Amino acid sequence: MLICKLTKAREAMSEIFPLSPPTWQQWIKDELSLNTASRPEAFSRVLKLYERGVFDYLSVSLWCDYLDFVQEFDPMVHQCSPTGISKSRDIFETALTAAGLHVAQGSKIWEAYRQYEQAVLLTIDESDAQAKEKQVQHIRSLFHRQLSIPLADMNSTLIAYKTWEVEQGNFNDASIDLIDCYPHVASAYQKAVEMYNARIHLEEQISIQHISDSERLQQYMNYLKFEQSTGTPARIQVLYERAITDFPLSPDLWLDYTRYLDKTLKVGKIVSNVYSRATKNCPWVGELWVRYMLSLERGHASEKDLAEIFEKSLQYTFSTVDEYLELFLTRVDGLRRRMTFTKGENPLEYKIIRETFQRASDYLSPYMKNTNGLLHIHAYWAHLETKLGNDITAARGVWENFLKTCGSMLEAWTGYITMEVELGHINEARSIYKRCYSKRFSGTGSEDICNSWLRFEREFGKLEDFDHALQKVTPRLDELRVFRLQQESKSVEEMENSNPRSNVGDKRKVRSDIADEQSPAKRKKDASGKLKKPPKDNTYQVQNSSQLTKVEGTNQKNNKSDDNRSEQQLTRGKHRAYSDQCTAFISNLHPTANDEHIRDFFSDIGGIVAIRILHDKFTGKSRGLAYVDFLDDEHLVAAVAKNKNTLLGKKLSIARSDPKRGGKETLDPKNAEHAHANNHSDKKGLVSKETDDTFMRDAQDGKFSSRKPGSGNMQFKGKNTFAVPRNVRPLGYTANKPKAEEGGETPKSNEEFRKMFIG
Repeated sequence: MLICKLTKAREAMSEIFPLSPPTWQQWIKDELSLNTASRPEAFSRVLKLYERGVFDYLSVSLWCDYLDFVQEFDPMVHQCSPTGISKSRDIFETALTAAGLHVAQGSKIWEAYRQYEQAVLLTIDESDAQAKEKQVQHIRSLFHRQLSIPLADMNSTLIAYKTWEVEQGNFNDASIDLIDCYPHVASAYQKAVEMYNARIHLEEQISIQHISDSERLQQYMNYLKFEQSTGTPARIQVLYERAITDFPLSPDLWLDYTRYLDKTLKVGKIVSNVYSRATKNCPWVGELWVRYMLSLERGHASEKDLAEIFEKSLQYTFSTVDEYLELFLTRVDGLRRRMTFTKGENPLEYKIIRETFQRASDYLSPYMKNTNGLLHIHAYWAHLETKLGNDITAARGVWENFLKTCGSMLEAWTGYITMEVELGHINEARSIYKRCYSKRFSGTGSEDICNSWLRFEREFGKLEDFDHALQKVTPRLDELRVFRLQQESKSVEEMENSNPRSNVGDKRKVRSDIADEQSPAKRKKDASGKLKKPPKDNTYQVQNSSQLTKVEGTNQKNNKSDDNRSEQQLTRGKHRAYSDQCTAFISNLHPTANDEHIRDFFSDIGGIVAIRILHDKFTGKSRGLAYVDFLDDEHLVAAVAKNKNTLLGKKLSIARSDPKRGGKETLDPKNAEHAHANNHSDKKGLVSKETDDTFMRDAQDGKFSSRKPGSGNMQFKGKNTFAVPRNVRPLGYTANKPKAEEGGETPKSNEEFRKMFIG
């Protein structure tokens, strides 16, 4: 039959999800249409349906149907036998506990309860005055209990009570003031009225029909906050049940409800029942399952019940893998506590914990590779293998298996080492260090493991062990240091290349400033067409995209006397222009070397005035060449003495820069004095300028050009090639200008030579 199939479908649905009150009412109605409820088997089946229905959600109407069904079809209740009366009262009290505090509809159950008791009063024989008085007192007690609770339509309940007392002959008139007869009842009633008036606005807010679900839920939350600040736990629980009935699929509401019960009740059948319903309504919320298991453990549930809930939870899909991790950890925590602290006839075997860990590893490894969560569960596993399983071999096996999939995690190696150290296995820990110190880890992990090995040998090893570790670690740290410098240089270049317009603008700005302030080669015509003389405050010009640096004082640690001497010379008028006579030419620099590296390299000498690293004008990369200006010849000689010393792993070639070979003369000291007066007082320093001639001459000294002396032809070899024009001076230079050689070509300008070889 169709009804039978529908019943089976309802049963299957009820096993998975709770059913709404209307669904239960329709199911019971169908059952009653098939069978007569007076038949014992039919009555028992319908009674169980009612019990299941009122368990799923709070419904006053379903409770009223349940109570009416019992009074009508239960023979003992219907006949008002002592057993039937006791059974009926138990059901009514259960209904009052569940819904008697329902502000809007709770009075219906109270009224049904009173009507039943009044019906029982009518069945008592008039001659049995004692039984009758006892029943009257029971009805009066129900009135007093109801009048002390804030419920809707309380005034009608008060009138009904007075009328009933008049019928019993206790009141002469229903208009009598209650305080004259029962002052404690009147006081409780007045307090209940005040409580109801404080809640009537909140009741209206959750009863509004034309609002969205989110707004209604928010109104419930506001109501709950009010009750939690002023109400009793029973009233708060009823309000939670009302909210759950309207919003059964709200995870936040269930979590808030269960959190409140854990805080107030902690243990008991009520809490476990709520968790059972919560996990049926929102089975995809892992936190509910975790707290459900903890609640069962607090209630001293059996291992069978805990295992059943755990297995059931794994059947559902959670939103994140971390929820599965927390579920496995909670299960292991419970097993560990039961095995460690519970003593009984049937002790828990450790193999259950090992099997749970293995399931967790198999289940989570594909989704949590190289994560702290997976590391946590394996570290926990290895710890319990040593403490509870007493099997160090199994613990090492846990770490070894974990390293096969997550060997790039520094924490995995350090965790393995920590376990061995805690167990006193120093040699085993040392062997792990030897396996992992050369591995590459993220961030500074590679350096950290090397330093950790050294600390380990200081604390636990012999001197030979420390020396061996130092021998292994030192080249590794040097390698990592160079790698870091390369990465930093690369990142800087990428940043510069990522915004080429700003770089070009900056370069033009710098060159423009140099041309306006310092270059003696550029001249402007005045209104009469005559050439203006170059300003006297010009210093050297920097070309070939060389880096401009401000003239700095001497090294603050070792060279304060040099700085003072320089100041004295300049202020006395015995000024000295910083020419190439006090400049060192450096080649074979590391590509990542910067000003700070060079300054640190010459820190023992001091006296550095300026540093210029030459860069390729197209790529912006370092050419491995630099000029370093010193205060005087004494510092320069000391700098040249460091020739062939190593900087960043490369041997430097250091030589004195000699501009006289190209015919360049030192600037007039008067110009330098004028430059000092304008610039040194502003702490900008002197900015030097070098022509292509000077660079070519020094490049020849460094063996970067293969041009032979006295040869008219030029040979180009190697990566960097340069064209060196003969008898060429900076543009605008006229003093002692040599004549062109006989039979030779007219000397060409720098720009003409650039066009010849580049264009």
